[in-house]
Amino acid sequence: MANLNLEKDVSGVLRSFSDSPPTHYSVEIQFFSLLIEKYSENGYESKEFEAGGYKWKLVFHPNGNKKKNVKDHISLYLIIAGEDSLDSSWEVYVDFRLFLLDQNKGNYLVFEDAFTKKKCFHGAMRSAGFDKLIPLEDFTDVSNGFLVDDTCVFGAEVFVCKERRTGKGECLARMKKASVCKHVWKVEKFSSLDAEFYDSEPFTAGDYNWKLHLYPNGNGKGKGSHLSLFLELASPITLPPGSELFVEYRFRILDQIHHQHHQQHPSSGKD
Repeated sequence: MANLNLEKDVSGVLRSFSDSPPTHYSVEIQFFSLLIEKYSENGYESKEFEAGGYKWKLVFHPNGNKKKNVKDHISLYLIIAGEDSLDSSWEVYVDFRLFLLDQNKGNYLVFEDAFTKKKCFHGAMRSAGFDKLIPLEDFTDVSNGFLVDDTCVFGAEVFVCKERRTGKGECLARMKKASVCKHVWKVEKFSSLDAEFYDSEPFTAGDYNWKLHLYPNGNGKGKGSHLSLFLELASPITLPPGSELFVEYRFRILDQIHHQHHQQHPSSGKD
């Protein structure tokens, strides 16, 4: 058997052995070589499991976490599952251990953080674990028993120690794929419009319903001298409480004679 260092290493991983299996969850991988081919880039996510009143997942990178430039190591992380599991005002302190089965001896190599006993999970920090859990050379060495017949077993114990609500916070997020929408509103008999304002029919862009809000005789500083036009959410209730939505938009008024269209392009807006 290879000589495994059970002391704290430069990666901050503390290793020990246990005869008891992980309390909360185990993942058996029976095709490790295939996992390397398919999940080397983004890693493999386990199914959800519950511990301490929360749902969790294990994320396994069979050839190192590429996003952190990790090579020649196994990377393994515990993440809190579900985008709504924690909002920005909650903190959950967790004592967790990750496991790797030695199939030769029937016991487990246990991994803990060498510097911090309890990890704090919150809205902006939903994962914790080890970039360099174990070198691939040690993991694939048959004499160590971690990978036998292309099969390995990982696990986790997760104990929630403390929960608390902190001050209010916010998160500014960008949509992964921007939505582009063109909507045309034809206003007929403009000269006979006598109401203070008019709304267009609702239209959909970026999973939200919108409308144009027109003041024929102007509004605010433009009242009596300009035409005023606004973009509004048709159903503001669709936004979560306290949320703001930043959008980039452009207004254009068609010149039906000379085709020299009037255009306004605000840099940004929010609802």
